[in-house]
Amino acid sequence: MNKKSKDDKSDDLRSEYDLRELLKNGVQGKYADRFHEGTNLVLLDSDVMKTFPNDEAVNRSLRLVIKLTKLTMSEKKSAHKGAYFPT
Repeated sequence: MNKKSKDDKSDDLRSEYDLRELLKNGVQGKYADRFHEGTNLVLLDSDVMKTFPNDEAVNRSLRLVIKLTKLTMSEKKSAHKGAYFPT
């Protein structure tokens, strides 16, 4: 893989777009904090990644787990309501 030098101007930009001029007042990471506040990044292990083809499949599966957990918890609560526990 060939790396281009910083001074190499053989790019697709038009001559009127001088990036050195356009980006001279740029601030690196200006919106990084705002981005991270609204982002929840989770790294999956390779075996888990092979199971799910895309992020929507992961989200659907996790929503199902949430529903099943709520269902299981409500069943446990209703089973204990009628139980008699002598003191």
